[in-house]
Amino acid sequence: MNKISTLTFSILITSASLIAQTQFPNASFENLGNASPGVASEPTSWYSNKSGSNLATAGGQTCFQDATTAHSGSHSMRLETISYIGTAINGSATTGVINAVSFNKTTGYIGTINYSIASDDRRLACTDRPDSIVGWYKYTPGDATEQAKVRAILHTGDYNDPETPVSSNHPDLSANKIGDALFVSNAGVTVGTWTRFSAAFSYTSTATPAYIMVNMTSSYNQATTVTGSKMWIDDIALIYNNNAGINTNTAKTNNVHVYYADKNLNVDFVNRTEEHSSLSIFDLTGKMISFQKLENNRFNTVNLSGLNAGLYLYLISGTASQKAGKFIVE
Repeated sequence: MNKISTLTFSILITSASLIAQTQFPNASFENLGNASPGVASEPTSWYSNKSGSNLATAGGQTCFQDATTAHSGSHSMRLETISYIGTAINGSATTGVINAVSFNKTTGYIGTINYSIASDDRRLACTDRPDSIVGWYKYTPGDATEQAKVRAILHTGDYNDPETPVSSNHPDLSANKIGDALFVSNAGVTVGTWTRFSAAFSYTSTATPAYIMVNMTSSYNQATTVTGSKMWIDDIALIYNNNAGINTNTAKTNNVHVYYADKNLNVDFVNRTEEHSSLSIFDLTGKMISFQKLENNRFNTVNLSGLNAGLYLYLISGTASQKAGKFIVE
């Protein structure tokens, strides 16, 4: 195995440590089409009412891959609250299942289990404790009361959102919650340019989570009768406040300082020597997009102006210094 392929193998292990510090599949919504019939419009790995329980599928389409605007790449996801046979259908997307128990909107909920098909259990594995969820959004409210919402819930077992049952629509699984993060936009405020949002996780348990459920909607009020609200979202990610690496030698990790600023990744070696180290940069699929030598006897500045906005991983590898981490290009 040559040096490059060894590094690639190592970074995939590192990526498992940093991203199992989980990251979301298809986080930029570039891939389109889930396997279920009738949901070709859904971004892959994200689900709308069209792949929900029986009654949910009866509503009109509210989730779209949008090629007209994107924070990075070629697409974003658009959620739109529409009118369907005189009823406002909230624009929603989730890693779980949108369940409509009855025609009463207050009994609707998002859960990990399909209300109509118990064997349909959609749970995204996450066994780490992220610091926050971030992403980029645009928003057009239907009126002065409408708000966009993103909620991420870390849990064990199965889960339902909202947690409190209404007319026995689902069991109370709130005991399974480990923590959650909530972003809600300002009521009635149009966000016409791509704007970064961030929501910190609040933990209610010291236990290790097993799964994460992410729910997004163009109408924060579940029972809204307002139509026309539109939310665009792109490049969502989980942020962690710790850096895992392939080498647990603290001395080697502390021998190099790394920080990203002004489109540059700056690398400074504490112990200046004549040896060389290497810098590899990977996207979230594990694809190496940059590799170069670093000189340990000086401050290194690596220009990354060619990178699209998003979350990236880096690996610095040398005899005296090894460090792995992540940085966000905005």
